[in-house]
Amino acid sequence: MAHSNGNPPEIDEDLHSRQLAVYGRETMRRLFASNVLVSGMQGLGVEIAKNLILAGVKSVTLHDEGTVELWDLSSNFYFSEDDVGKNRALACVHKLQELNSAVVISTLATELLKEQLSGFQAVVFTDISLEKAIEFNDYCHSHQPPISFIKSEVRGLFGSVFCDFGPEFTVIDVDGEEPHTGIIASISNDNPALVSCVDDERLEFQDGDLVIFSEVQGMTELNDGKPRKVKNARPYAFTLEEDTTNFGPYAKGGIVTQVKQSKVLCFKPLRDALKDPGDFLLSDFSKFDRPPLLHLAFQSLDRFICEMGRFPVAGSEEDAERLIDLATSINDSLGDGRLEEIDKKLLRHFAHGSRAVLNPMAAMFGGIVGQEVVKACSGKFHPLFQFFYFDSVESLPTEPLEPGDLKPLNSRYDAQISVFGYKLQKKLEDAKVFIVGSGALGCEFLKNLALMGICCSSEGKLTITDDDVIEKSNLSRQFLFRDWNIGQAKSTVAASVAGSINPRLRIQALQNRASPETENVFDDAFWESLDAVVNALDNVNARIYMDMRCLYFQKPLLESGTLGAKCNTQMVIPHLTENYGASRDPPEKQAPMCTVHSFPHNIDHCLTWARSEFEGLLEKTPAEVNSFLSNPSEYVTAMRTAGDAQARDLLERVIECLDKERCEAFQDCITWARLKFEDYFTNRVKQLTFTFPEDAATSTGAPFWSAPKRFPRPLEFSSSDPGHLHFIMAASILRAETFGIPIPDWAKNPNKLADAVDKVIVPEFCPREGVKIETDEKATSITAASADDAAVINDLIVKVEECAKKLPSGFRMKPIQFEKDDDTNYHMDFIAGLANMRARNYSIPEVDKLKAKFIAGRIIPAIATSTAMATGLVCLELYKVLGGGHKLEDYRNTFANLALPLFSMAEPVPPKVIKHRDMSWTVWDRWVIRQNLTLRELLQWLQEKGLNAYSISCGTCLLYNSMFPRHRERMDRPVVDLAREIAKVEVPSYRCHLDVVVACEDDEDNDIDIPLISIYFR
Repeated sequence: MAHSNGNPPEIDEDLHSRQLAVYGRETMRRLFASNVLVSGMQGLGVEIAKNLILAGVKSVTLHDEGTVELWDLSSNFYFSEDDVGKNRALACVHKLQELNSAVVISTLATELLKEQLSGFQAVVFTDISLEKAIEFNDYCHSHQPPISFIKSEVRGLFGSVFCDFGPEFTVIDVDGEEPHTGIIASISNDNPALVSCVDDERLEFQDGDLVIFSEVQGMTELNDGKPRKVKNARPYAFTLEEDTTNFGPYAKGGIVTQVKQSKVLCFKPLRDALKDPGDFLLSDFSKFDRPPLLHLAFQSLDRFICEMGRFPVAGSEEDAERLIDLATSINDSLGDGRLEEIDKKLLRHFAHGSRAVLNPMAAMFGGIVGQEVVKACSGKFHPLFQFFYFDSVESLPTEPLEPGDLKPLNSRYDAQISVFGYKLQKKLEDAKVFIVGSGALGCEFLKNLALMGICCSSEGKLTITDDDVIEKSNLSRQFLFRDWNIGQAKSTVAASVAGSINPRLRIQALQNRASPETENVFDDAFWESLDAVVNALDNVNARIYMDMRCLYFQKPLLESGTLGAKCNTQMVIPHLTENYGASRDPPEKQAPMCTVHSFPHNIDHCLTWARSEFEGLLEKTPAEVNSFLSNPSEYVTAMRTAGDAQARDLLERVIECLDKERCEAFQDCITWARLKFEDYFTNRVKQLTFTFPEDAATSTGAPFWSAPKRFPRPLEFSSSDPGHLHFIMAASILRAETFGIPIPDWAKNPNKLADAVDKVIVPEFCPREGVKIETDEKATSITAASADDAAVINDLIVKVEECAKKLPSGFRMKPIQFEKDDDTNYHMDFIAGLANMRARNYSIPEVDKLKAKFIAGRIIPAIATSTAMATGLVCLELYKVLGGGHKLEDYRNTFANLALPLFSMAEPVPPKVIKHRDMSWTVWDRWVIRQNLTLRELLQWLQEKGLNAYSISCGTCLLYNSMFPRHRERMDRPVVDLAREIAKVEVPSYRCHLDVVVACEDDEDNDIDIPLISIYFR
């Protein structure tokens, strides 16, 4: 990896926080020092440039000698009709520069010479002949240091990537995953040694991994830091390539940690790789024989263009035959490597669409290539080695295309028409689509749909909704937003910018969260009008709600998501596929409450506890104080009525806040912070180790402090310890904020603060007998209930009312809501301080503020490349959805990990079919009755189908159950009236029907799961 000289600028952690969570600081610094050339500014080139500029490389040089044609508007989102005739690089440089002012962006509009490549760490070519590519690649491969070379093309529904990062390229981190760890339970004195770990979490080690040991007691020889090889890896144990026969016997403790290994790759130059391509990276196992054919197809196209000076004409049989002849000729010259059979139909599709750069293909390959450039510049993640070919011919219309269908109409969609025909283009323009979410995925989708012409006629309509506003951290990947949009509504800004990409786009931006509360906005008429729904969400609950609505109204749902370099797409197609909610990931494992509060054994536990303490001290307790002060009599009555341990706990906190811990001056806040330090990190630990000494045993006689428990040590406060002092600074500043106390300038001066802290008198602490400390992993509350809660509450109410009398008139506290993305507010300083001091107690490695922010702030790692790729893949499916007539086997769900890289595409799973008599149905079916039926008539309607209903419910209310004799009195009442009366259901004016859930049996008393029944009564 080559890097330019000079110190890179400091990383703006507010802007790049989500990206830092993927790459880390070192990779970001390497990126900031990298100069990249992108040649060819059609759709693919501009997508790659956008992703690199958002990532924050040092400089991007845009090269293109050609001029903008109307044709280019199908894929380059920064070209407008006014740019036709201008140089392509010059036409988009200013808008690209707006994405990131820290990146130097320049243009080259003249012929490129190979010597000009010497100043770059990576070069990307998207529109270049093979002859020129080989010349440039030879120069890059032999340059010292080597220049990483990438050649990529998208031709209609076909794409290719070739990478050459030089003769010896070092990959520093092959997968980007955190090193796996395990907590040791035992190690045998054996050859080879058997290492067993606690069954807290499965081990992720694989045979051949290298691991190091630390904190092992007894067998201390293993703590030497020497990497050792894992063999026979199992879920909770492995053998070690080590003879431990003569080592000291294992006593207790110990952590085993994977050592991440670098890897050296030897790339072949293009001229050699063309003849001997090695293994192709596969994306779709149903097309395992496709890459060799596409390897041939792209070479044939290059030869065609060299001979004819143009691309094959869409629909021209003569041109397609010429390309097939060239492919046959090249194949015949390959000797043993020749293909036995050439798929002429596929090559015809390839020839017809070869001039077109389609937006979804450009978005997908822009993500892949952008990530490869990041790898080239940083050594982070495994490069693509060396060829990748992809096609999506299944996206073509199901009915045959005539040559006349593909002719240009002198419109901005001509490139797309040359592949799909004008009939599909009309369907796209007339579509009615709903996008839910306007963040990273939403921005990319809007750009894609605008370029594809979806919802761009007077018949079409695109509705987008998002209730969020733009923050600075969004700008590193939500590329429709600029820094001057911070604080504005996401959907409004995104819709406005999408309208500038294609002025014909008919779009409505809303700020409503799609949820049960907004079904008056997104009503039946709205849902029934839709052709497709595109999710651009970031949480599972919202996805499940949208899935239920799409099931109900039988609308296609195109689902996608990203996590760092990983992305997935799922097609939910009425009656063809299972729905999103049919299969779910298991819930994340939560640490038991007693582990978090008293027995942490990793930094995540410490940060979970710290976040909880932050919310309790600075948000919940001040809010509780205000709740009491706003209406004391109502509050007191509520506490008396509750009369439980929780009410007792709340009152104790309020009294503490208003009495002995009340602050009136900043020095009081420092005192509070210093005493909190003593309580958290000294006294509580002394009490814990007094209750459970180091040699304590459980009721079975086993050591109490056995793995994964770690025995803690109390901290001794020192104002000269920067960690101790920074905790005091953050805690006292935030405490002052809650009491509305001005913060003096000297509070941020370490020396003056140290003097003030040293004046605090800290009382002596003596551990007490009989203190109950929760050790039950199933316990959900740390506060224990007691028999005399009600009596204690009465005493506390007297005290709290006394406290209120001493307060100034109108006194209120200022609760603080946790905000992770403002580095000046001391929130993360306080949480990181709490967590790291606790980590010191338990000898757990500490973390910096940034890592603390990722964990405590629950930051989802995100980068522009995987987002772009996911939306490109979804839009390739959208052609199928809006075109109509496609079979299950035409659709694709995808899981991809750009770090490995891995692409796994498969057809979706069909829905489960339920059969009864001569009928069958799936989760997609809803039985509709267009009549205002009585209960008796509904039961008869079902009996005619051989179904005996024994229970009918509406919402959470039972309308009928065969076990209840009184329910028979309801037989001749309309079902709708029963629902109004019993379930208190008021059917809104925009809805014409009522839904009931019916439980049925067949004549053999077998339960039959039937669809929802909708009774249309209006």
